[in-house]
Amino acid sequence: MSSTKHVFQNIARAVSDHGVDTMFGLMGDANLFMVDSFVRDSGGRFVPAAHEGSSVLMALAYSHVSGKTGVATVTHGPALTNCMTALTEGARGHIPMVLLAGDTPVSNPRHLQSTDQREVVKATGAGFEQMRAPETVAMDVARAFYRAQVERRPIVLNMPADFMWEEAEHTAKVLSVFSAPGGVAEGDILDQAIGMIASARRPLILAGAGAVSAREQLIRLADRLQAPLATTLKAKGLFNDHPYNIDIFGTLSTPAAYELIAQSDCIICFGTSLHDFTTDRGKLMDNKRIVQVDIEPTAIGGGLHPDAALVADAGLTAETIIFWLNEAEIPPSGFTNDLDIGKLTEHPKGPDKTAEGCINYIAALERLEEALPKDRVLVTDGGRFMTEAWVRTSVPDPASFVATTNFGSIGIGLQEAIGAGLAAPERPVVLFSGDGGFMMGGINEFNTAVRLGLDLIVIVANDSAYGAEHIQFLDRKMDPSLTEFHWPSFAGIATSLGGQGFEVRSSDDLEVALKALETRDKPVLIELHLDPMDVPRMRI
Repeated sequence: MSSTKHVFQNIARAVSDHGVDTMFGLMGDANLFMVDSFVRDSGGRFVPAAHEGSSVLMALAYSHVSGKTGVATVTHGPALTNCMTALTEGARGHIPMVLLAGDTPVSNPRHLQSTDQREVVKATGAGFEQMRAPETVAMDVARAFYRAQVERRPIVLNMPADFMWEEAEHTAKVLSVFSAPGGVAEGDILDQAIGMIASARRPLILAGAGAVSAREQLIRLADRLQAPLATTLKAKGLFNDHPYNIDIFGTLSTPAAYELIAQSDCIICFGTSLHDFTTDRGKLMDNKRIVQVDIEPTAIGGGLHPDAALVADAGLTAETIIFWLNEAEIPPSGFTNDLDIGKLTEHPKGPDKTAEGCINYIAALERLEEALPKDRVLVTDGGRFMTEAWVRTSVPDPASFVATTNFGSIGIGLQEAIGAGLAAPERPVVLFSGDGGFMMGGINEFNTAVRLGLDLIVIVANDSAYGAEHIQFLDRKMDPSLTEFHWPSFAGIATSLGGQGFEVRSSDDLEVALKALETRDKPVLIELHLDPMDVPRMRI
C-alpha cells in the first residue's frame, strides 16, 4: 500500500514498519517533525533525554535487555558530535541500534552547524547510511535496520533537513535478516580440536557474550566432559545454579578459581574474543591447549592465537563435539569430581580499615546483595568501584546485566539504566555508579528517570575522589589531592530532582535505606560514603 506524504512522515512510518514502538532522542531543527509524526501518526513512544549522547546510550541498553534493535534520534552538527562516545561504546560492544541523525540542508553548505557527519561517524566505528532522496526513504531506513542487525553495531542514518517537507510516496520496505544458526564446524581443524579435547585431563569450558544462546548445549558438553564452566564478564549469570559453575574467568576470578584455571590443560572457548582481562594478558592461557569457537571470524586471533580455531556456531559445535566424543567412546575427564565450588566462588574480604564516618564497601555490597530485589536488571558505570560490584552482585542471566565497559568510559551508566528500565518495565533496575561518573553523566538524566516513573535504585560509591587515579598517586608515594573532590550531597540532589535519596555512613544508615526500598514509588539513590584509602583495588 502506498500514499503520498511528507518525508518526515514517511521516515516515521518506515521506522514503525520495523516494529519500533519506542524511540529515544533529543529534538532539534532536523528531526522534530519526524518525532512528532512518530508519536501522533504511528502511536510510538518518544523518550526525551537531557543530552544527545544519553539517547544513544538508552537505546543501546534497550537493545541489550529487550533483544530488539534500539532506536534514537538527534539533530545535526553538535548534536551528533555529542554522541561520539556513546556510538563508540555501542560499536565496540557489537550492539545493534539505529540513530536517525538530521543533517544540515544540502543547499546551505555554510550552515553554522554543518560538519562532515560521515567522517564523525566513521571515527566511532559505527556505520553510516545516507538518506539519498525523498523517494528512497523506506529503502534507506530498511537498509539501516538491516545493517544494524547483520553488522551488530550502531548505524547512523543521515537525514538532510531540506528533505523533510518534500513529498513522496511511501511503500513499506523491510529487509529480512537471515537469523538461522551459523556454520557447522567440519574438516581437519574440527578433528584436531576434538583430539585436543578428548586427550585433555583437566578441560574447562569458557563462554562469552557470543555464546549466550547456546547455554544448554554448553552445559551438556561440560557434563559429558566433567569440565567446570566459566564465563566472561559479559556472559555473567549464564550458568547460574550449575554445580560446577566457577563464575567469571580471568582477573575477576577468585584466587581459588584462578588457580584451578591455571591447572587446566585445555580451555574450550565459545563466543569470546579472549581479550587481556579475560586471559590476564595471556598468563592464564600459558601451557594449555586453546580451542576457540566463534561465528565472527574477527573475534579469533585478536587476543591470542588458539591451537584450534573454528569459525562456527557455538551450540552446533558443542553438539558436534559431543557426538564424536560418544562415537569414539571417550571417557569423561573426572576433573569435576573433587571440586569445592563453595571455595572456588568465595571472594576474599580483606581487612576492614574504614575511617570514621564511612562504610566498608565490601560489607555494604554483601548486604546489598542480600536485600536488593532478586529479579533485578543490573547496570554498572565505570570506575574503581566496579570490579567488586561485578563479583559480589548476582544477576539472573546475561541479558539482565549491562556493563558499560566497551570504551572504558565513566558517566554513562545512568543513561543505560534508563534504557534497560524501559526494556523491562516490570522489573527493578539497580545501577552502581561512582561519584565521578554520577557527577559527569548521572545528574543530568536522573530527573529523566523520575519523569518516566522508573523503578530505579542507584547506588553511588562515593569516595570523594577519582579512585583509579587516586591509587596510582599513592602507589608512587605522591600526593593524591588533585584526585580528591568535595562533591555536593548526591542523596540531596536525588531528592531535589524528584527522587528519594539516602546518605549512608554506617551499617545502621544502610538498613534505613534498605527498609525504605520496600515501599519505594520513585527512583531511589543510596549514597555510600567510602574511605578513599580503603576502597579495594580494581581487578583488571
